[in-house]
Amino acid sequence: MSNHWRRIAAARARARSERGPSGLSLLPWLLMGVGALSHLLDGEAPNPWIGGLGLLTFNTLYIAIVFRAFHPPSREAPLTWWLLGALGTLTFALAIAYGREWLLLFPLLGLAVGAVVRRGRLLRWISLPLVVAVGVVTFWKDDWDSIGVVYGTFISVMVTAAILALDETVRQLRATREELATAAVEKERLRFSRDLHDLLGHTLSVIVVKSEVVRRLAPRDLDAALAQVADIEAVGRQALTEIREAVTGYREGSLATELDRARDALSSAGIEPVVRRSGPLLEPQTEALLSWVVRESTTNAVRHSGASRCVFTLDGTADRVRLTVTDDGRGPVARAPGAGATPGSGLRGLRERVAAAGGTLDSGPAPRGGFRVTAELPAETPGPHECEGEPTT
Repeated sequence: MSNHWRRIAAARARARSERGPSGLSLLPWLLMGVGALSHLLDGEAPNPWIGGLGLLTFNTLYIAIVFRAFHPPSREAPLTWWLLGALGTLTFALAIAYGREWLLLFPLLGLAVGAVVRRGRLLRWISLPLVVAVGVVTFWKDDWDSIGVVYGTFISVMVTAAILALDETVRQLRATREELATAAVEKERLRFSRDLHDLLGHTLSVIVVKSEVVRRLAPRDLDAALAQVADIEAVGRQALTEIREAVTGYREGSLATELDRARDALSSAGIEPVVRRSGPLLEPQTEALLSWVVRESTTNAVRHSGASRCVFTLDGTADRVRLTVTDDGRGPVARAPGAGATPGSGLRGLRERVAAAGGTLDSGPAPRGGFRVTAELPAETPGPHECEGEPTT
């Protein structure tokens, strides 16, 4: 249960981090208006009721603008721009009327402008005239004693716009990445379902047909019906093998991983594995095809060869790569009817797949006895799922 609540807490924290900043993050800056409020409360400001009403209106406009700025449809609405224009007019009116502490309202105006405009040419057209106008009013009301207000206004506009624009871009990229991941998953599901259909469609049709034959033959010819049942069993085993190989293909790792599996399988069967590898690094698609060759060759060596030693030799150049698998066994032998697929059916499927990738696969007796499989591929091959079919054992 504790793990469950930890996961919930982590999900909530992740959701909060993905939401990004909001209008609340700009509200604490209203404390910059405390100086103007103090000026009113001390009775130093003329017409304090007008000043108080102006300060209240300023705060209301500022809060409305910053909250609308974090909601894209509201930020782009004409009402937001009208509110921003009213805030700018009121800020300059209060600064000209009262000066000094009231000049600190300019950086707040800069925050509002940066939150709404954020980027593009419009930001330059608004921010530069704004800073110049703030400089003129500041010099008029307080000489150069409040020059920091001008710099603060400029920084407020540019930094706020840059941070919020960057945050918006990051969130858009995250959303795009999630959409691409979802599309990739859907594409993979469709491909997987198509491959399973190709694998099972013919096999299940054969099983259905043979089952109908068994139903018709059973009352009058039991031996013939049993022969058909044996065929159904063989077809079912073959389908099971194909499904396992298809699923393994979706989970396939690197060629090195497949060679390690081959070592384990051969050692368990009492066959000494020898791996000799040289040449350049391989593309993932090439490794995937060669992994199928290693898997099929290992399966045949374990099941049929009766070998005591199996050698995997991988070499090549920048253009071509060659994998040779040689054992010292007796080679493929015929199997009894109904015992499953005949040896070499997997190699035939592999040969077709390798040929579709522009390569060749040869198999047969080795010059010094035993059995040899040689696969040669271009260094760069089509993606593994561009080749039709899956190898079957």
